[in-house]
Amino acid sequence: MERAAESTLIEAAEPFSVDVLVPELDDELCERARQARDPRFDGRFFIGVLTTGVYCRPICKVRMPKRENVRFYPSAAAAAAAGFRPCLRCRPESSPRSPVWRGTETTVARALRLIESGMLDRESVEALSERLGIGARHLGRLFQRHLGASPVQVAQTRRLHLAKKLLDETRLSMTSIADASGYGSLRRFNEAFRATYGRTPSALRKARRAARANALCLRLSYRPPFDFATLLEFYAKRAIPGVETVEASVYRRTIALGESSGSIAVRPLDGELELMVDFPETAALPNIVTRVRRMFDLDADPLTIERDLRHDRELLPCILARPGLRVPGAWDGFELAVRAIAGQAITVAGARTILGRIAERFGRRTGDRVVFPTARVLARADLAGLGLSVARAAAVRSVAAAVLEERLDLETPRELQAIVRKLCAYDGIGAWTAHYIALRALAHPDAFPAGDLGLCRGAEAAFGLSRGTLTARALERRSLSWRPWRAYAAQHLWAAYAER
Repeated sequence: MERAAESTLIEAAEPFSVDVLVPELDDELCERARQARDPRFDGRFFIGVLTTGVYCRPICKVRMPKRENVRFYPSAAAAAAAGFRPCLRCRPESSPRSPVWRGTETTVARALRLIESGMLDRESVEALSERLGIGARHLGRLFQRHLGASPVQVAQTRRLHLAKKLLDETRLSMTSIADASGYGSLRRFNEAFRATYGRTPSALRKARRAARANALCLRLSYRPPFDFATLLEFYAKRAIPGVETVEASVYRRTIALGESSGSIAVRPLDGELELMVDFPETAALPNIVTRVRRMFDLDADPLTIERDLRHDRELLPCILARPGLRVPGAWDGFELAVRAIAGQAITVAGARTILGRIAERFGRRTGDRVVFPTARVLARADLAGLGLSVARAAAVRSVAAAVLEERLDLETPRELQAIVRKLCAYDGIGAWTAHYIALRALAHPDAFPAGDLGLCRGAEAAFGLSRGTLTARALERRSLSWRPWRAYAAQHLWAAYAER
């Protein structure tokens, strides 16, 4: 009875599950989502209000303007480019990121990740396009097609949104906020705010002062539903001793960017995640926020993902049991690669023990905790006596050297087969390891380590098969119907295996 009721709810939601992520928005469907104030569509489009000159989220609680007075935009940057300013009530800077990749790792998605981490605060559009392997003009055309704004306009909106968020949610000084959000100077910061809001940042803060105890405490939004408990359980079982802890629904870990180190803590709070940052450089905040959003898969669109996966009736009970299941990402791509290599053909607990030894011996200490060692350290490390086989120790050093020499990029997403081919060229890395790295480090939604024993056993449990009857090859064939969301199907099967 309960399962049937849940299924009915999914069916009822399906008319809304449309592609509203390109500039040619379906006005009728956007209007229905606006009238419903449905949080599942938060961040998928923005509403420009002609009578007030502001742009809002679909969930904005102000008095609803008349239909003839609103326009719909595929991104906040597109609304800003059309001359609208952010709403002070619904705060567009706090909306979930647009899931522009829609199941494939597109050039736009890769560019957005780099922009979110602050690349255009430091470098030019030409440098960004060169990093992506295309021309600057072509990149501009892609952004206009998918987001309705140029890369520079997207970066400017990101800058403004981050600054507004820090202004409302922290007690950082104006100089620190200007630095963290990429303005470069307090003068440029003040000018941007006056141009957008018609008042200075100081005046805006006085009007909306947030009583926060922690100077670096931010709220990160997502589209519901969100199965935080399952995600936290995944992290708890794999927490590296000295580096990570999971206690009382709070995830904590040490972090390092460049030569600086600190820590983060993440917990659920009132329908969002609260991120607490202890780091000496405020300029690193965009990078930290981007990495945490990737870790907790906050830009996922569960409505679309579950709509597609539920067509497999045998997988449907898993989906209904865990609505909003996310794919656990990684703080650092290299660290995740070491995890994957250390975890080959051993238990999760065994891999955790080995990783703790590596961190203890080679990591940089920060108080009573330790920062996971960098590629520079492990490229020349003697890994004997830690539990790694000779072959796996050599694989760790080989990958570390490749990352150090910039021959291997474990941070920028690419097409799945290109990732797998690149990784499998290194001794000690096979298809399972390559797909696992693509799934967690590079957040590829279609990565699927079919050779994983836990996946096979989880599929047997989910599909009512006898233990040992499902081969990796058969599971690989079955997984083709789950594309382009195989990474999410894998999470459901791992969860089914954990409950067996």
